[in-house]
Amino acid sequence: MKAMILAAGKGERMRPLTLHTPKPLLRAGGVPLIEHHLRGLAAAGFREVVINHAWLGAQIETYLGDGARFGVQIQYSPEGEPLETGGGIYKALPLLGENPFAVINGDVWATFDYARLRLPEGGLAHLVMVDNPAHHPKGDFVLVDGRLSDLPAPGQALTYSGIAVLSPALFAGCTEGAFKLAPLLRQAMADGRVTGEYFSGPWVDVGTPERLADVERLLAEAN
Repeated sequence: MKAMILAAGKGERMRPLTLHTPKPLLRAGGVPLIEHHLRGLAAAGFREVVINHAWLGAQIETYLGDGARFGVQIQYSPEGEPLETGGGIYKALPLLGENPFAVINGDVWATFDYARLRLPEGGLAHLVMVDNPAHHPKGDFVLVDGRLSDLPAPGQALTYSGIAVLSPALFAGCTEGAFKLAPLLRQAMADGRVTGEYFSGPWVDVGTPERLADVERLLAEAN
């Protein structure tokens, strides 16, 4: 399975840290956030990784290179204009191929084992869900018996972790340009073709300097 790391965000809530550094290169425990993902993917057996970028993307390519020192092969999907999550993945599909692929938000941090990622046969998406953080108390979707439903639905609402496996078929009928991923997921949920799993381990959506400090604390505690 190939993997895609989403690294095209501008990181405006992280300013001034992201004025001259793309958010995926911000360091936690002395290591850029995106490097944590690459090392985790390599340890899980992933060998081919696609990375999209926009804001200060040349810095990402300069730092990561071809990925050899991390044990992976990296291809880049540069975006001249922001394409949002759906549009960015759609643009990268020629690099990702015809099989299901892992997708990871470049601005999350977690101890999740990427080797667990699977897409059940016939599914269009499989999402890793976590407990709702304080900054997102209502959650995103409801997970019941391994299936995900849109809100409101009976069951406990959880938050999408930013870690998933997607089928290229999820993007059937899409066209080039900027568009969000969530509407595609909601339509697939309505068709009963989205599964999910619950992850209870450490996870942080690194959207602010304070949450970056949370990752630093978790890494220090682990060591």
